[in-house]
Amino acid sequence: MRSKIILLIIPIFLIVKNAQAQDKSSYFTIENYYKVKWGFADEFINLWKVNHYPLLKKAIDKGDIISVEAEKPKLHSGEDTRFDFKVTIVFKNEKLAFDPNLTKQYEKQIYPDTEKLKKDEQHRFELLIAHWDVMIEKVEL
Repeated sequence: MRSKIILLIIPIFLIVKNAQAQDKSSYFTIENYYKVKWGFADEFINLWKVNHYPLLKKAIDKGDIISVEAEKPKLHSGEDTRFDFKVTIVFKNEKLAFDPNLTKQYEKQIYPDTEKLKKDEQHRFELLIAHWDVMIEKVEL
């Protein structure tokens, strides 16, 4: 009897494990790099946290985004390779990654004063020297 139960449980476990692996295989990762005017990195990061991150958190809650991680370099590098802030976003799939309206639906909900948001976001982008996105693909080792 015990061996029959084990034989029934093993296929269920394998099906669940396989479904989880398939879900992760459709994830789509983008690294966003920001190069900010000298002396304004902290202000830029703070504006990003206040105005953009809450929208991404809503998309996480909905399941459209899997994770968001932010990093900044401990030491500076040469001007040609310098960046001040990096955000890695893992989307549920490629289609969601390129949906221009992914977070639009949350703007009025989170920011009733849309004019203030627009003004703050304009200022955040005025602090930028450069911004680039890198689509990331896992490499099996």
